Amino acid sequence: MAPMDERSSSVTSSPLQMFSMMSPSPSLGSPYPWVRELKSEERGLYLIHLLLTCANHVASGSLENVNITFEQISQLASADGDTMQRIAAYFTEALADRILKTWPGLHKALNSTRISLPSEEILVRKLFFELFPFLKMAYVITNHAIIESMEGEKMVHIIDLHSAEPAQWIALLQALSARPEGPPHLRITGIHPQKEVLEQMAHRLTEEAEKLDIPFQFNPIVSKLENLDFEKLRVKTGEALAISSVLQLHSLLAFDEESLRKKSPLPSKNSNGVAHLQQRVLQLNQTTLGELLENNDVVNRYSPSPDSASSSPQSFTGSPKMDGFLNALWGLTPKLMVITEQDSNHNGSTLMERLLESLYFYAALFDCLESTLSRTSMERLKVEKMLFGEEIKNIIACEGVERKERHEKLEKWAQRLDSAGFHSVPLSYYCMLQARRLLQGYGCDGYRIKEENGCAVICCQDRPLFSVSAWRCRK
Repeated sequence: MAPMDERSSSVTSSPLQMFSMMSPSPSLGSPYPWVRELKSEERGLYLIHLLLTCANHVASGSLENVNITFEQISQLASADGDTMQRIAAYFTEALADRILKTWPGLHKALNSTRISLPSEEILVRKLFFELFPFLKMAYVITNHAIIESMEGEKMVHIIDLHSAEPAQWIALLQALSARPEGPPHLRITGIHPQKEVLEQMAHRLTEEAEKLDIPFQFNPIVSKLENLDFEKLRVKTGEALAISSVLQLHSLLAFDEESLRKKSPLPSKNSNGVAHLQQRVLQLNQTTLGELLENNDVVNRYSPSPDSASSSPQSFTGSPKMDGFLNALWGLTPKLMVITEQDSNHNGSTLMERLLESLYFYAALFDCLESTLSRTSMERLKVEKMLFGEEIKNIIACEGVERKERHEKLEKWAQRLDSAGFHSVPLSYYCMLQARRLLQGYGCDGYRIKEENGCAVICCQDRPLFSVSAWRCRK
């Protein structure tokens, strides 16, 4: 065989042509020698092939083949390598965790000393806020929508369903202080499971309100969203109410246990789909993971459309917990409700569906970091491991109420909210203009914001990642 640098750069003339002929066997404990010589692009293709193969073995319970494939992936994946190496490391960890969960005692023993500190969660969320424009965009759009809807109101009450970031409401306080008619009396009810977080929020916001001479109250509610006592919200007559939810509602889908019983191993018809997907991967010759996964023919041959209502284990008509929560919000008669959610379908009923869809989503996020930060950046490593890695693990390894990261598309949320008695409020031209100005000043060419049926969809390299939508009670 000719040396690597003398070969043609085409996929068909490289060692990639051998992928489809390879299958893990007990005698194969490590990759062929040429694997270590693969160029970055070819290594990425091979890692995708191995991940798909591994996921198929995990779904079918073929543990010996799973172990062999893990050994192969471990030779190439790296949490501090290029985009594909990094994402392969986290998806492999998630698949391994899914296997370990079949032995609950072993899984608990391996995780018995693991400590999750509130300070770490706050740190990683702050890094996500700083390194990406998504939360800043959501806050700008939410605040402008609230200001527009509350024009002329004397008493404003905002319910924040996950009150952890003071930056959003500090910006709102500053904007309200500049109102021609003067600022309203503002009350913010903040919901969060950790008392310390709410105490910090109360201190920061009260301090800012005093500085701006705005009458202000902060009402803290220590609670998980699924256990929220709506009586504690203390909505008063005469208040104009707004509700803000940033990346929270999807977690409630985990509690509709009855409709989640449909989960099953990979259906036999999908085995052919996986084989075909692997064959198609070998024919691709693209430069980034995001571009590779954007080849629609690859995924469409295997999985249902991500927009398909049938691609999720429960539809908007079969989610009692979610329906009950939305109905309770409707009962508060808010003047406005603004919802930010991940715009991707990570709530499929099969492991392979979720793996493919989450590869799309996290490939775009990892590619964003690859283009803006060095591979040795500690901030990058923390966000990838402590935030994205944990989300990937939850999507891939968990089932039932334990699987909280049940992200769904904007169309699905629109159906649910319409069913609960809300109607869409189109975001104003000025609101979208402010969001675009913020994005233009961010200094990265890959980010885009587009309008979709009056809602904002924030994209990276044209891949939809997050949606922001505004809603009002239907009369």
